[in-house]
Amino acid sequence: MALRDFAFLMLVCLVWASNNIISKFVVSHMDVPPLFYAAFRFAVVAAVVFPWLRPMPRPRWRLVGVALLMGGGSFAFTFMGLKSSTPSAAAVVMQLGVPMTTVLSVVMLGERIRWRRGLGIVLTLAGALAVMWDPHGFRVSPGLLYIVLSSFLGSLGAVMMKQMEGVKPLQFQAWVGALSFPPLAAASAIFETNQIPIALAAGWPFLAAVLFSALVVSVLAHTAYYALIQRYEANLISPLTLVTPLATIGLGVLVTHDPFDARMAVGSLVALAGVLIIALRPNQVMPLLLAVRNRIQ
Repeated sequence: MALRDFAFLMLVCLVWASNNIISKFVVSHMDVPPLFYAAFRFAVVAAVVFPWLRPMPRPRWRLVGVALLMGGGSFAFTFMGLKSSTPSAAAVVMQLGVPMTTVLSVVMLGERIRWRRGLGIVLTLAGALAVMWDPHGFRVSPGLLYIVLSSFLGSLGAVMMKQMEGVKPLQFQAWVGALSFPPLAAASAIFETNQIPIALAAGWPFLAAVLFSALVVSVLAHTAYYALIQRYEANLISPLTLVTPLATIGLGVLVTHDPFDARMAVGSLVALAGVLIIALRPNQVMPLLLAVRNRIQ
């Protein structure tokens, strides 16, 4: 890989990691309702990339399903999860999307799992469970359960999208934004209160966070990532994206003062080792899934 492209990929990973921290601040410290935040974000994405809506990719029913799974559904549960969980723990648990996608690829695409990828699945699951488990109360964090559900929806959407052809990155972003905004706005209106006053009280930092998440993360970083996976082999790109959860953990400890004890350290290392094993094995949907997984966007 050219040094310029390597540096560019590292920058993309740092943008993803920074956005994880920013999203935590928005839904937790600013107290912006998570569904409202997700709706506002997708409204901005849809407005910016509106020109790429046409023509609508086919089959249309699959595009709608993929957009709602990878967009509104996944983001809604991610932001709900970040409300009560730390970015560091969420970044590790989000790695469960990798073995989930592998299993779904077997069921839906006919891929085969050999012993190395099987080992990777077991390690990722074990590491994520170690991070999720609360040893004091003998319960699993509810916020991290939302992250697990978000990972599953994103994984299912990634596998379904692999069954489509000819969808360009900006075209996909346009449809995700356009299709995700209405149900998220409706859900926010039904289940959340005082969204507008809270957002206005948050002021320009909230607006800056939305613009960063929508424009820099979705439009710029993801478009750049898709360009890189078209230029290089997936088993070269995939392991390098593990910089994102590592950077998220580091920023979480430094910025949001996430707790990082021995259990968290061991669980993170085991989970990321499992993801690395899976990522090094060629398969059909890993590049797309890694984009979904890294965007606690």
